[in-house]
Amino acid sequence: MAFRVFRLVVGVVLGAVALWLIVLGAQDIARLASKTLRTGVLVGPVLKIISALAIMGIYYYSLWADSPVRRIMENIFSIPELLRKLAFTLGLLCIYRVGFHVPLPGLNEEEVKSYMSEQAEGAFGEALQFYSMFTGGSLQQATLFGLGIMPYISASIIFQLLATVVPALEKLRKEGPAGYKKIQEYTRYATVLLCVIQGAFWMNYMRGSDLLYPETRESVLIYLAGVLGLTTGTIFMMWLGEQIDEYGIGNGISLLIMAGIVARLPWAISSLGDMVDMDLTGPATDSIGPVKIAFLIGAFIFVVAGSILITQGQRRIPIQQAKHLRGRRVYGGQRQYLPLRVNHGGVMPIIFASSLMIFPGMIFRWLHTRVHGEWTRVLNDAFASGNYVHEVFYILLIFFFAYFWTTVQFRPKEMAEQLRDYGTFIPGLRPGKRTADYLERVMERITYCGAGFLSVIAVIPQVVNNAMGIPYRISAFLGGTGLLICVSVCLDLVQRIEANLVMRNYGGFLGGSTRIKGAYT
Repeated sequence: MAFRVFRLVVGVVLGAVALWLIVLGAQDIARLASKTLRTGVLVGPVLKIISALAIMGIYYYSLWADSPVRRIMENIFSIPELLRKLAFTLGLLCIYRVGFHVPLPGLNEEEVKSYMSEQAEGAFGEALQFYSMFTGGSLQQATLFGLGIMPYISASIIFQLLATVVPALEKLRKEGPAGYKKIQEYTRYATVLLCVIQGAFWMNYMRGSDLLYPETRESVLIYLAGVLGLTTGTIFMMWLGEQIDEYGIGNGISLLIMAGIVARLPWAISSLGDMVDMDLTGPATDSIGPVKIAFLIGAFIFVVAGSILITQGQRRIPIQQAKHLRGRRVYGGQRQYLPLRVNHGGVMPIIFASSLMIFPGMIFRWLHTRVHGEWTRVLNDAFASGNYVHEVFYILLIFFFAYFWTTVQFRPKEMAEQLRDYGTFIPGLRPGKRTADYLERVMERITYCGAGFLSVIAVIPQVVNNAMGIPYRISAFLGGTGLLICVSVCLDLVQRIEANLVMRNYGGFLGGSTRIKGAYT
């Protein structure tokens, strides 16, 4: 019954969206056909109609046709607990999107929008777009969730690094859940401190750029309200993420970041559609022709497929369990595998490298506007986003942080000691130091491959931007790091849903029977 209601509600919503797209496309075709004979300008309206038909086709295949997807959806709706978790997660994500548009007090929204549109193509604008992509917030709009979740992520990273060098924190980490809970408490306190500092800097910048209303520009109360609003927004987002972790399904913080990226994708696709000109006689200079469209589609498929491969890729180390003789029976002796992830650092190396590469461009640009020397011009051009020197340093930083993050997270000595304590060993290697050295050597090699792929993913948006003239605000969402984050989070979510289905003897996403085991004779 619940699945039938869901199917009807989704049908009504998607049907309304499809009808709206068809009407818009038909109106645009009628208006453009009367003014011009070029077929290239009709691509945008035609794409709207095709998108509407594709939406309805996917809807029919997923919820009405006799397809594996529909059977999986029925299985999900047959498990009330899983359904409640999914509904709870979607509800909190909707709350996040509502809070995303709540403005800060005292800011002139029109002035902020005009100022950010002027800065969109510069280094500062790209920095803000990058910040918005990885935080789930948007400083361009200066809303309650402007800082996003980055202060919490920064605090978590700081304490992860401190736990490796501070004996007290390392002792807490080894205490198990109780120690982890204490470290989480310290992380929340550090998050509040970082929010206050970043909020104060941002409100000072807003005041210095004359983006506040004249009557509130010198008001201390408005200034404090802005800092408090930004801090409260980040703390509320942190709470939403923790609630999803506890009562929902999936990683809460990752889902919030992915929701912020996915919410911008329709705008990026719409902007791309407005720039498309499929006229074979030669598209306009500021338009996107068939060759560029083909390249974008190929890059999109490559990034999605590569992201899945690099996220799921593992190097399996064979391990052998020692045999134990108890009485007259022999236990153990099984042969298993120790999986080592190829991309152990995830997207953290790209985030760290991109964060650091923002500063040289902004610093050299500021120096060039003040000094007006030849050396400042050379440095400004060299470290401009998309330049060869900039990309080389960017790739080097990705490799550095990939190895750095792997060194912090991966502990071969502790892993070797755990294998020895459990009576397990790698065939051909003595337990202890030899095993630890072997694990470290293997991880160094596979990290090189993972870092190389991350470098390719990271430079795709800049290559598309510079070589094809596609705006960075579009290329950044159609390929590169944002897409890598979405693929990684979706894979994790699918695996968790799969685990819930298989645990209750239902067929999951990855294959298997869709019938309840034991329910049929």
